Amino acid sequence: MSALSPAIARPLIVLALLGAAFAVYTQAVAAGVTGPLDLAVARALARAWVPALQPLAQAIAVLGGIEATVLVAAGLLVLLLRRGFRAEAAALIALPLVEVLEIVYKLVLRHPAPLMFAHPDGPSVVTMFHAGTLTSSGSYPSGHMMRTVLIYGLGAFVVRRLATPGWARVVAVPAAAAVIGLMTLDRVYLGVHWQSDVVGGLLLGGAVLAGVIAWLDRPRAVA
Repeated sequence: MSALSPAIARPLIVLALLGAAFAVYTQAVAAGVTGPLDLAVARALARAWVPALQPLAQAIAVLGGIEATVLVAAGLLVLLLRRGFRAEAAALIALPLVEVLEIVYKLVLRHPAPLMFAHPDGPSVVTMFHAGTLTSSGSYPSGHMMRTVLIYGLGAFVVRRLATPGWARVVAVPAAAAVIGLMTLDRVYLGVHWQSDVVGGLLLGGAVLAGVIAWLDRPRAVA
């Protein structure tokens, strides 16, 4: 059996590390270890709340909503299919996968959202249910954060690989990083998630993204 190439070994290592980190962190959240920090961060950002920034914060939230991420995923699917990467297009099944994982964890881990700090979230079909979460029992991990890391990270990877040399390839990674960074702050600033929810979303979304990249970079049979 031949050794894995660095291109596929690296994302698999990242997958293992982030998956393990998520498992350990989830146990810490379940045990209440993150509670004091959650409360301290929520209080600090509540004191820093500026009502005039609410429309901007809601607009950022839309980028991580189900509607926006499904549209971006659909665009990536079309791009891959048009370039002849039919097997690789199957990577987009990762989006419904993270949605299932989100619901399972929110049902299993009782971690109520910080409703006492919450401001109106960005418009989304999810805001119709249980104050912006997919279940009434918990808010861990943040679905917005998972979807943002997965879809915008995957978008940057695909654009870097398939776009012709030019501005799109140059800005792909910085743009994805900016969206992810803004979403990280946005979820806590709006008070719809604890910081632990966001960290959990980053870890799980990053692990799934690494798995998807490993699939896209897997060795291909030579015709």
